[in-house]
Amino acid sequence: MAYRFGDREQIQMLPASVEDYVDPDSPVRVYDAFVEALSLQELGITYDPNQTGSPQYDPKAMLKLLVYGYSYGIRSSRRLEREVCYNLSFIWLTGGLRPDHKTIAEFRRQNKKALQQVLKQCARMCLRLNLIAGNTLFVDGTKIRANAGWNKQWSQDRGRKALAKIDERIQQLLKECDSADAAEAKSESFVKISEELKDKQKLKAKIETILQELRKPEDRLNSTDPDCAPMHSTKGAFPSYNAQHVVDAKHGLIVHADAVSAANDVYQFAQQIEQAHQTLAKPCTTACADAGYANTEETEKIDAQHIQVIVPSSFQAREEEAAPFAKSKFTYDAERNEYRCPEGHPLIYRGYDSANRKHEYRIHAKETCSACQHFGVCTNSRHGRRIKRLDLEEIKIKLEAQYASPEGQAIYKLRKQNAEHPFGHLRRNLGLQYFLLRGRDGVKAEMSILATCFNLARMITLIGVPALLKHQFSACPAGI
Repeated sequence: MAYRFGDREQIQMLPASVEDYVDPDSPVRVYDAFVEALSLQELGITYDPNQTGSPQYDPKAMLKLLVYGYSYGIRSSRRLEREVCYNLSFIWLTGGLRPDHKTIAEFRRQNKKALQQVLKQCARMCLRLNLIAGNTLFVDGTKIRANAGWNKQWSQDRGRKALAKIDERIQQLLKECDSADAAEAKSESFVKISEELKDKQKLKAKIETILQELRKPEDRLNSTDPDCAPMHSTKGAFPSYNAQHVVDAKHGLIVHADAVSAANDVYQFAQQIEQAHQTLAKPCTTACADAGYANTEETEKIDAQHIQVIVPSSFQAREEEAAPFAKSKFTYDAERNEYRCPEGHPLIYRGYDSANRKHEYRIHAKETCSACQHFGVCTNSRHGRRIKRLDLEEIKIKLEAQYASPEGQAIYKLRKQNAEHPFGHLRRNLGLQYFLLRGRDGVKAEMSILATCFNLARMITLIGVPALLKHQFSACPAGI
């Protein structure tokens, strides 16, 4: 079989404009149209084409570069710099502008707050285009590594040990300085001792500052990124952020994205749903999450707004059958304010645990339990069986029933399809393993851009490039 050989010296009639190199239905045109439809004023980016002074790069071009780059897993400023020089779609998107990596990084750093608002405008566009219904919302979270290492993670114990070693080394250096005579004062060894002494004193002051912020023995602080926290995931324990997002049930588009320092999701449910409501400018009708968000006080905040809450309790998530003498087998009498065990014996009210906000009920006579045929199975306590009832016990029972209902099971099954899909796309397709920016504002900005990228990819799949360009984005004026 013959071969085809290229010829770099072959004279060709190439198009004179870079516009001719990008197909009319190329996805890059969707990203261009999307950024053009954004309101930079609402984002908080100053845009004045007629300003005087030293010229700056067009903010829209810089924003297009970030959104398009993140959509294909190109996040570092140096890689973006390379793409605007050699990748034709990037060259077309920026209009031939070639910002260097420092300019790209500085734009991203200076506009963290503005980048956090990009997803909000994207979600409102989707709402206007009837791609987001806003009726059923799913909440989910995942741990993503921070731009920080374990060696910068400090505790009180580690700080005290480090200070002891530094003090010891400082004393040694001072003795070495004192032993050097005037003739050796200008020698290279004396200069090195002085420089090391300054470094140790500087490190000591830094550690002392860190220890002042660590008020409890269990507190942890990372000196590289103080906002991150040590978290456990399937890949191990690392300084991380707990990334959160709220997904709409209609097409699985992201309504809201966030990143928090809390290691678990227990206190995130109400907060994330409320922020999604602000984006949608209306409340949803159903809110759903997995058992990691099961906290009666949190779910009650949403239930109080007459919103159906589908969140399984930890017991329901384990899918275990209740034991013969589990709490659910005891009957509560609201009028008498007492429980009845399966054998019919009363457990009367004994007091209130204010720390845990629970009411305690005990068997009326401890001899009743010790003489019962089920003693040793129901309880082993010599004081007899006791039960604790939450302040919001009725809400807890109500929510458990909502989850167990056929409607609740159908909604929860849909959650698995929609809520976990975006994180899978970000991790698998875009290679998201860690954040590039540090600090909560920077991480939230990255989450906003990444969620926007997922939404745009879904919109292209659902509607197609020609329809988005011809009918959709053109129908969305800036600032919606």
